[in-house]
Amino acid sequence: MLYTKEERLDIGRQIYNGEMTRYEAAEKYGISDQTARDYMRLYRFTNHLPPKQGRRPSSVESPTIRMDVNKQQADLSDLEGMTKEELIQELVKSRIREARLKKGYEVKGDGAIVLYDSKNIK
Repeated sequence: MLYTKEERLDIGRQIYNGEMTRYEAAEKYGISDQTARDYMRLYRFTNHLPPKQGRRPSSVESPTIRMDVNKQQADLSDLEGMTKEELIQELVKSRIREARLKKGYEVKGDGAIVLYDSKNIK
């Protein structure tokens, strides 16, 4: 289907304002989700609006590791008081943990193994 510029801008406005997702717009108007995204960008560009800073939707939620900035700074102060041997030991533990996460599992402090989906976590 071909839409006029005004119709494309209206579709883009609805997506930009969060009235519908680009996937909903694609289904409703018989266009691809990429075209719907382009309409939203056209609306944004035409009206000199900033890009949206929202969370991207994902079809499958995967476990993520998030670190609080304050906690990270506290951990760094803990490291300052360690000896060279203790720092090396912590580095080895960190690399082992990272390798396990890439393979899709994690070992908790009590020895329990937590398996993640088959995708690598990188």
